[in-house]
Amino acid sequence: MRKIRDVLRLRLFAGLSIREISRSTKLSVGGIQKLLTRAQALELGWPLPDDLDDNQLANLFYPAADARSSRRHQLPDWPVIHQELKRPHMTKQLLWEEYTQKYPNRSYSYSQFCDRFRRWQGKQKRSMRQHHRAGEKCFVDYGGSTVPVINAMTGEIRQAQIFVATLGASNFTFAEATWTQQRKSGVPFRPRNFDL
Repeated sequence: MRKIRDVLRLRLFAGLSIREISRSTKLSVGGIQKLLTRAQALELGWPLPDDLDDNQLANLFYPAADARSSRRHQLPDWPVIHQELKRPHMTKQLLWEEYTQKYPNRSYSYSQFCDRFRRWQGKQKRSMRQHHRAGEKCFVDYGGSTVPVINAMTGEIRQAQIFVATLGASNFTFAEATWTQQRKSGVPFRPRNFDL
């Protein structure tokens, strides 16, 4: 629970901004805001009461979490994390924050979490390397996320679909923005070629 204590000390005693606290503690801005909102709801000030130890502090902020102290860290469920990272807009930072909320006194730091996940990935021998002859295959699809396009005259915001085509052998990539995924949708701005 050192991070909770650090966040409270840096905000309530030192008067740092949330971004400064984020740089100092390596916690996300959203995570810090949640901690400070919870501290305000609990009417906690600085200094914390002398009889409030780390386990009690953890239980105040995360009542459903396992706040037992331990010298051993709780090993994350790497296969679940691997699957979660496939979801749109999911990041290792978000998964690490969920992990630290679940095991506040037995969690790895963010850098250790990432390092151990990278090592776990390196042990997975699942690769399907494919070799393509030049000009033999072209892979086409629309990107999952859309891109906002702002009309400079009216300020109207429309979402553009991104069409991507990649040659198998060279990885030469063509990208084009269109309003819809229909065949004759028109292009909102000139397409550009990108050589990856």
